[in-house]
Amino acid sequence: MKDVKQRNRRRRQRRRSQDHKRSVLAISAVVLLLTVMVSANSMTLKAKNREYQAQETELKEQIQAEKDRSKEIKELDKYVGTDKYVEDVAKEKLGLVHNNEIIFKAK
Repeated sequence: MKDVKQRNRRRRQRRRSQDHKRSVLAISAVVLLLTVMVSANSMTLKAKNREYQAQETELKEQIQAEKDRSKEIKELDKYVGTDKYVEDVAKEKLGLVHNNEIIFKAK
């Protein structure tokens, strides 16, 4: 009777040991799979981050160019409101001159 009990005990211990090994293997597989997925997503995010940084740099350059353009427009607006601008346009477009001015034409 003791032999039967000992055999049953050994069988249960072997089964527990095998079940434990399977559980450890399954958990290890899940952890490995999660590690691979996190690594892949990390690489994807790093690539997107580089793209966004390049886009940010490009947009900053565009902003600076627009600020420069805005400054030029403001300066032109100030110039357009002066008498000098009116004289320049009258000479260029309309061919008008002051009373005491001499016109030289290029041949």
